[in-house]
Amino acid sequence: MAYDLQEQEQLDELKAWWDKYGSLIMLVAILALLSFAAFHGWRWYQRNQAEEAAGVYAELERAMTAREAERVNTLSATLTSKYGGTLYGPMAALQAARWYAQSGDTAAARLRLQWVVDHSDYPEIVAVARVRLAGVLLDEKNYDDALKVLDAASPGVDAAAVADRRGDVLFAQNKIEEARLAYRDALTKADVQHPLRQLIQLKLDALPPTATS
Repeated sequence: MAYDLQEQEQLDELKAWWDKYGSLIMLVAILALLSFAAFHGWRWYQRNQAEEAAGVYAELERAMTAREAERVNTLSATLTSKYGGTLYGPMAALQAARWYAQSGDTAAARLRLQWVVDHSDYPEIVAVARVRLAGVLLDEKNYDDALKVLDAASPGVDAAAVADRRGDVLFAQNKIEEARLAYRDALTKADVQHPLRQLIQLKLDALPPTATS
């Protein structure tokens, strides 16, 4: 009998505790389940987006090889608008920009590169886009904007290529000494394995000598 009374007291205490905290516990449990579902749902969505983007990117490569201008434009626009948050978005913009530049459509190339600069979350890709965009502007003799694009580059990210392109722009402006400093800066930032190192050295050696030489 004493056992039954003790058990009843424990049940009453448990019931009182549940009446007090039960709603909060249920709310926390529901929130935890929703958070778990949202996390895995987001992971699934990201994987699905990446897989879809990979397929569109493969189509873009085939269209560029076949020189199908309309499809290149449509597919690259799809990758930047619908899949811009994946790696394939900025990659497609870079590839399309190269294709347009080689086709002589520098305006279209500039638009694709500017999209990468403005929207990509990948610093290394943005640095490549800045260097190429400055190159397009250099070809258009838009030297001031080319330098502005390079000046806004993130410090330390592909710094050798950025300094090298700055040297190209300054040389085109006939600012020989400033170009020399830029190429020297590029050399200091390019290790011995850097693919641009030999080219930078050639540019530096080809500059006219200083007035005091």
